[in-house]
Amino acid sequence: MTASILYLHGLNSSPASLKASQLSRAMARLGLAAHLRVPALDHHPRRAIAQIEALIAELGRPVLVGSSLGGYYASYLAERHGLHALLINPAVRPHLRFDGYLGPQHNYYSGETWELTADHVLALAELDVAPPQDRARYQVWLQTADETLDYRDAQAYYRACALRIQAGGDHGFQGFVTRLPMLFAFAGIPAHLWRDTDFSDLI
Repeated sequence: MTASILYLHGLNSSPASLKASQLSRAMARLGLAAHLRVPALDHHPRRAIAQIEALIAELGRPVLVGSSLGGYYASYLAERHGLHALLINPAVRPHLRFDGYLGPQHNYYSGETWELTADHVLALAELDVAPPQDRARYQVWLQTADETLDYRDAQAYYRACALRIQAGGDHGFQGFVTRLPMLFAFAGIPAHLWRDTDFSDLI
């Protein structure tokens, strides 16, 4: 049975982001669109987690792919449900990073304006888990020139996991499309479905 993938975007991002769009188009090319979910996550962590929990229940045991804040959510849920997770420039303890950032926020994909409050930060703190210790269940992809998060925080936090650290890049993770075969291999999608497929035009 082909695995399902549940992609979790970051703060003020959406299913229209570049990585989410590339993954969606790649899965469609493989004839596996039905095995992918890319939800538009609510800005409040508690509502976002409820959305994701409902999708996990629907899909069974999906592989989580989380970017930035989505990586933080994926870690919490992977630990809670024993799922596999691939994390891309994941946020580490984001509740400690919002000093001075409370107030109006704008999602440039959806156009939504919303208010970041102390309750958002408290809800994020409730999702904090101990550093994962399972190399088989976790891959963590980091780029050293991430302009939003210091990759060394994730390198230290996920040191017991399978780390893939690439020099340069940025927070959006440059070259994501070239790594889709690695993602599909990790997700357990049969190699014959993707090994001879060219994804380069998805850039």
